[in-house]
Amino acid sequence: MPEQVTTAVLIHGAWAGGWVWETITPYLKEQGFNVMAPDLPGCGGRLGNPADASLSQCVADLEEMLQKVEGPLLLVGHSGGGAVATQLAEAIPERVIGVAYLAGMMLPPGTGFGQIVSDMLEQYPEASGIGPFLTWEDNGQVSRVPADAIRQIFLQDVSESIAEQAIPRFNPQAEGSRMLVPHWTDARFGKLPRLYIEAKQDRSVILPVQRRMQQLVPGASIVSLDTGHVPQVAAPGCVALALAEFAASQM
Repeated sequence: MPEQVTTAVLIHGAWAGGWVWETITPYLKEQGFNVMAPDLPGCGGRLGNPADASLSQCVADLEEMLQKVEGPLLLVGHSGGGAVATQLAEAIPERVIGVAYLAGMMLPPGTGFGQIVSDMLEQYPEASGIGPFLTWEDNGQVSRVPADAIRQIFLQDVSESIAEQAIPRFNPQAEGSRMLVPHWTDARFGKLPRLYIEAKQDRSVILPVQRRMQQLVPGASIVSLDTGHVPQVAAPGCVALALAEFAASQM
C-alpha cells in the first residue's frame, strides 16, 4: 500500500490571505507535500460581518475544508495563524503529525498574544510591533495596516518589486479573528510534536517575544532564520526544507 502524502495546511496571519504562501508553495511540492492555503473568514474578501468573526469560526471553517482531504496533516501557522493552528490541532489531533509555527503565535492555553507583549513592553518597547500603525473602522471592529507600515514592519527584507506586488494584497481584518486566545489540553494539542521557525529580524513579532512564547510553551524543535516577519517569502527554500525535515521525523 503506497504511503499517504502529507498535506501542509498553511494558515495565514492577520491582514493576509492564502496568497501569502504562493512563493513557498512550489518548494513545498518539491519536498513532497500536498498544499492547502485557504483564506480564513474574518479577513479581506471573507470579512463578512465583523461581529461574527472568532477563533471558533476559523477552526470550524478549516475543519469543514479538511473533511475533503485525505492523509496526515502538517499544520503551519504564520504569525497570528499560529493561534488558529493550535486550536485546530486541539480539535483534530488524530489527523495531525505536527504543528509548525512560522514567527507564529504559539500561546499557552487561555493567553492572548497581547498579554505576552504587554508584559514585555517595558523591557522591549519595540515589541508593540505593528500595533501603533493600525487604522480603525467599524467602531474599532476592523483594522487595516497602512502601506508604509507593511513595508517597514512586515516586508523590510524583501525586494522593492516583491513588496510592491504584496502590499496591495493586504486586507482589512476583523478584531474577532485577530485577537485570538486558544484553549488547549495536554491530552490533545499538548501531545503533538511542534516546530518553531524563528525570524530573527522580525519587527512585528520580535525575536524576544518569539523566544518568550517558546519558554511558555516548551518542547518545540527550533530553527532560526535570519529574516523578517515573512520567511516564507524571504527564504522559501529554507522554510520548506525545515518543514520537510520536521514532517519526516514524525513519520
